[in-house]
Amino acid sequence: MRTLHTRTATFRVVAVALLAIVAQATALGAQQGAARISADSLTKALAALRESPDSAWIPAASNFAFGDSTIAANRRAHGPVAVAGGTLHVRGTIDGDAVSYDGDIVVHQGGEIRGSAYAILGKVVLDGGVVDGDMRSLTGDLRQVNVPKGRVVRSRSSLTMHAVALAGGWLAVLVVIGIGVLIFASPNLDAVSDALERGFGKSLLAGIATQLALVPALALLCVGLVLTILGALLVPFAVVAYVLAAAGLVTLGYLAIARLAGRFVLGANEGGEGVRRAAALRSLVYGLLLLMLPWFAAGALSWSPKLELLARMIAVAVTWVAATAGLGAAVVSRGGVRRAAAPAAQRAMNTSSWATPTPVSGITAARRPTPFTTSAPK
Repeated sequence: MRTLHTRTATFRVVAVALLAIVAQATALGAQQGAARISADSLTKALAALRESPDSAWIPAASNFAFGDSTIAANRRAHGPVAVAGGTLHVRGTIDGDAVSYDGDIVVHQGGEIRGSAYAILGKVVLDGGVVDGDMRSLTGDLRQVNVPKGRVVRSRSSLTMHAVALAGGWLAVLVVIGIGVLIFASPNLDAVSDALERGFGKSLLAGIATQLALVPALALLCVGLVLTILGALLVPFAVVAYVLAAAGLVTLGYLAIARLAGRFVLGANEGGEGVRRAAALRSLVYGLLLLMLPWFAAGALSWSPKLELLARMIAVAVTWVAATAGLGAAVVSRGGVRRAAAPAAQRAMNTSSWATPTPVSGITAARRPTPFTTSAPK
C-alpha cells in the first residue's frame, strides 16, 4: 500500500513538472515571437507598406498591441484592432478593420468583423466567424526595410483629396483647351457637333473603325516613307505629326460631345452673336463637368476599394464612348472642315424666288407710262 502511494505521488510530481515545462516553453516562445518585432522595425515595415497606393487601411504603429490578443464573446470593440507578433482571436464583434503583423487573425464561432481583415505576414482563418469586408494576406520580408528620410506618409483623407484634385486638374485643362477651340476653331467644333447630332450611332461606329485603323495606317505610312530615298529621314517627324493629328481629332470630338451634353442640360439659347458665344462656352463647361463626374466620384470613393473600382470602370466606359463617338464625328466631318447643309436650307436654295430677278408675288409692278402724241388732221 505504501509503495502504491509512493508511485502515485511520483506520477503527480512528474505530471506537474511536465506541465510547468510546457507552459514555460509556450511563454518563452510567445516572448521570443514578440521580441522578434520591435517598435522601430514595425514602424519601418508599415511605412514601406504605405508606399502602395492602396494603403489607407494601414493603422499607425502606435495602434498595434504586441503579442496575442482576444476579443471575448459578447464584447464589442471599435476598430481598427491591430496586433503585432501574435494571433488575434475574435470571438466577439469588431466595428471596423482587424490588422495583424507577423501573426494570424482567427475569427471563431460567433465572432464578426464588420470591416476588413488584413494579415501581414500571416493569414486570416474563419473558424465559424464572419468577415463583412475584404480578407487579405500579405507576404514578404518587411522586417529589414529601410525607409528613406523625409518620405511623406499619406493618410486616407489625403489620398482622397489627391484623387479629387487630379480629376479637377484634368477638368481645368480641358476647359482651357475648350476655350481655345471656341476662339480659334469654332466653325470646326460646330461641324463636328452637327455630325454628332445627325447620327450618334454612325459616329460611334466610325470612331471604332478609326481606332482599329490607327496603328495599321501608321505602319503603312512608315513603310511608305522608308521605301523612298529621303523619306526614311522623315519617319520620326511623320510619327509625331500623326500622333498629334490623332490626339487633335480625339480632343475636338470630345469637346463636341461635351458641348452637346451641356446644351442638353441647359437648353439652346437664341440671340445675338455675343449671346450665342456665351451660351456655347457655358454649354461646354457644363458638359465637361458632366463627363468628369464619374472620375470625381471614383476619387471620392477611394476609401472603399470595391466602390472605387466600380466607379472607375464607369468613368472609363463613359470616357471611351465619348472619345470614340467624338473621334468618329471628327473623321466624318473631316476635322470639322466639311459641314453638311441643313435640309431646310437646301429647300430654300431650290425655290424659284432665288432663281428669278423679280419676286413671284408681292407688289404689282406699275404700268409703264407712254408719251402722248398728237397727229395733224389730214
